Amino acid sequence: MADIQKDTPLVIAGKQYKSRLLVGSGKYKDLEETRLATEASGAEIITVAVRRSNIGQNPNEPNLLDAVPPDKYTILPNTAGCYNAEDAVRTCKLARELLDGHDLVKLEVLGDEKTLFPDVRQTLIAAEELIKDGFKVMVYTSDDLIIAKELEAMGCVAVMPLAAPIGSGLGIRNPYNIRFIVDELKVPVLVDAGVGTASDAAVAMELGCDGVLMNTAIAAAKDPVLMASAMKKAIEAGREAYLAGRMPRKQYASASSPIDGTFF
Repeated sequence: MADIQKDTPLVIAGKQYKSRLLVGSGKYKDLEETRLATEASGAEIITVAVRRSNIGQNPNEPNLLDAVPPDKYTILPNTAGCYNAEDAVRTCKLARELLDGHDLVKLEVLGDEKTLFPDVRQTLIAAEELIKDGFKVMVYTSDDLIIAKELEAMGCVAVMPLAAPIGSGLGIRNPYNIRFIVDELKVPVLVDAGVGTASDAAVAMELGCDGVLMNTAIAAAKDPVLMASAMKKAIEAGREAYLAGRMPRKQYASASSPIDGTFF
């Protein structure tokens, strides 16, 4: 019997995680739905849009951290809504102040309001400045291998190429580019943006990605809590399929039951 390939934990910035699903905290109808969907997902890392969420800067308003408490989850502040390096850096520094010195952040610098594609040049500038300031940077980027390698070389702790435009639900549009990045980088590679349903998440994991980050795919579902549960299972199934190693693709049929040795 062949040995079963043992999995290794996801490690980001020196910390181990059991779940390879990262989820966002926005777009839910209320904080209770946020709490329930997050719990159903099994995720341990929760992204928070600092410019759009109250994590303590508005003491008289509901606090997102009551639904996803930092003692239960790793809070990952992100720079959603930033269109230049200066704003992104400022947002990360604000998050560090609000979260008592927390230094793990998700950097995204957008370049186009219609597609929400990343501005790669501004992303590189912001990443370099943040790393010099002691931040541990997980970075949203295009599915460009050369840029991904540059971000890894400057010290980003995870590289997060898009599968499709943010919130589009189109799934992985260019699996070959994602696979190139997975094969070449040593830091974790996590698909970020574009996942629409469980099969998309499974495909990302089957490509060898270390994890998947999603928000809209869960929050915009008719039943976000049930979809969160589905995504958890899809991530696990896709990872197991990757470890198992799929059968080779063939152009023609191959009998499931060999005919050698049959009696008639």
